[in-house]
Amino acid sequence: QVQLVESGGGLVQPGGSLRLSCTTSGFIFSVYAMGWYRQAPGKQRELVAGIASGGGTNYADSVKGRFTISRDNAKSTVSLKMNNLKPENTAVYYCNAHQTITNYAYWGQGTQVTVSS
Repeated sequence: QVQLVESGGGLVQPGGSLRLSCTTSGFIFSVYAMGWYRQAPGKQRELVAGIASGGGTNYADSVKGRFTISRDNAKSTVSLKMNNLKPENTAVYYCNAHQTITNYAYWGQGTQVTVSS
């Protein structure tokens, strides 16, 4: 049974930091690309950051230099460190696993991030 469980969301003031974590099980984590997506009210879900099975990373332009994605294959976890948060970063953040050869994809339930003073 595949599970992706996000944690670490919450309320933070502008300029603050949060670290999101996604704990996974039920699939071979090391061969999956992992990503963090977000969806704000009334908007489409968008990619925030991705990390390939080999470790290469990519980021949305709006978060480059502020967010860092990392993975721990031994623990089957992926994290997103978010610094200098802005109100426009408020959204539900989702963990995603994607296998490019089989095109299998899995989603977590999401964790709310609210940036507000």
